[in-house]
Amino acid sequence: MVANEKSRNFRLKSVQISIKNKVAYLFHFHKMKTIKIAGVPEHFNLPWQLCIEKGEFLNENINLEWTNVPEGTGKLCQMLRDGATDIAIILTEGIFKDIIAGNDSSIVQKFVESPLLWGIHVDAKSSFDTLSDLQNKKAAISRLGSGSHLMSIVNASKQNWDIENLKYVIVNTIDGAVEALTNSQADYFMWEHFMTKPLVDSGVFRRIADCPTPWPSFVIAVQNKTLQSQPQTIAKILEIINEKTRHFKNIDAIETILADRYNLKTEDCQTWLSKTTWSQHNLNEKAFEKIQNQLLAFKIIDKKTTFAKLIKVL
Repeated sequence: MVANEKSRNFRLKSVQISIKNKVAYLFHFHKMKTIKIAGVPEHFNLPWQLCIEKGEFLNENINLEWTNVPEGTGKLCQMLRDGATDIAIILTEGIFKDIIAGNDSSIVQKFVESPLLWGIHVDAKSSFDTLSDLQNKKAAISRLGSGSHLMSIVNASKQNWDIENLKYVIVNTIDGAVEALTNSQADYFMWEHFMTKPLVDSGVFRRIADCPTPWPSFVIAVQNKTLQSQPQTIAKILEIINEKTRHFKNIDAIETILADRYNLKTEDCQTWLSKTTWSQHNLNEKAFEKIQNQLLAFKIIDKKTTFAKLIKVL
């Protein structure tokens, strides 16, 4: 009888503990903020992946849902406009242009301070040898408004080519670019130097030049609706990622991790790391004006906006 009583008490206690755990879980889940974030599946974004994998956002009751967007900046701009993502890790020139064109989002911080090194690639078997050979030729671009599109304008401006004569073939992704150049549907393709290097090393592409951006590579852009409704959550996300990027280069064997994840050579990752600087700060008014004036000079934008319209300081 005593044993049965003990057994009943034990079962009752177990049920009570189980209910308590479920209530605690539901309470925790209810408190959890879900934020959607998107970016290109490239080495620049490994700090985000490491934070997510280690549960660093979950520890702060933030469920950060990452979406890889191989199509790049043009697609990311569209996702911000459509509400398909709250946050985009996006090329500076692309989001500047799109906010001015009506995207209801804001830049809340620089992500990568150093310029992005754009390789200018042709099919390895093509007869193109120099940049001048590419004047009036067709550029493969991921989509209109993407980095590959806007940087083809920057490159043309630097070469004093007539921007009005630029011709484009939309290829969506790097795989689409390989197909377009191989089949001579397009003549050249601009993409980040190191991510494209495996295609150069394997003899698919030949790189004939590099064109660095004259501004910081990547920024963090957030839908204004999300900024207004969850400013503290966004501020906490920035705090977590900034802590990761501050010490990213000191992670043990980080060049090996990068090489394994992104199918790159370890020595290329070391070179890339030496050239790359992450930022934990937003653009100031002086930097904003400089970038805007450059974009205007390159005819990437056709009108100017205000600092307050484009940049939000949290």
